[in-house]
Amino acid sequence: MKDPPTTRLWALPLLATMAGMALAQPDHNINDLPWVNNFRQGFNFQCPHGELLVAIRSYFSEQEGSDRLWTFDCQPTPSGLGEPSDCWWDDIGRAGLEWTSTCTHNGLVAGVQSKYFEAVLDREWQFYCCRYRRRCPYSCWKTQDVPEYFHEEGELVVPTYGYFIRGAQTTFSGVLRDRQWKYIMCRMTDFDCDFENI
Repeated sequence: MKDPPTTRLWALPLLATMAGMALAQPDHNINDLPWVNNFRQGFNFQCPHGELLVAIRSYFSEQEGSDRLWTFDCQPTPSGLGEPSDCWWDDIGRAGLEWTSTCTHNGLVAGVQSKYFEAVLDREWQFYCCRYRRRCPYSCWKTQDVPEYFHEEGELVVPTYGYFIRGAQTTFSGVLRDRQWKYIMCRMTDFDCDFENI
């Protein structure tokens, strides 16, 4: 016996909702990725010597303290950039606050460390920066928000060869207990320059 037309029409919104839910789910099992932290735990990630951060991915869970899992990828720098002449941990972004950080001394991001604070349901952040002789940044710009909306999965891959992550600007929502990031991307000169901190 066939369903009456009204029953089939009623099912259409339900099917559309289920299809939308399937599309909204991550296209992978979160346990398959090499996360550098567990929820509510600190982490310290540094690229191998001579490599810089080129990809960042995070996964949000409200049930796990409104925290994120994080994973990072590195890539060797172009041979023309040479070896890093100095590396250091830069300024700290406090939990629950907005933060803008650009590596001092014209440095580039080669690592990240973070500590989770249960009382704020947020993390403090710090970039590991490396300087390459006396090279200077130019053609800098900020990415769009990562993630685009709070509570979504976040992903950044350096979009063009020859650009590097120099820092980030991040906003924190005290209501949603999550962060969005705008990463600062720059090219570096092929020659040494006299400017200490651009």
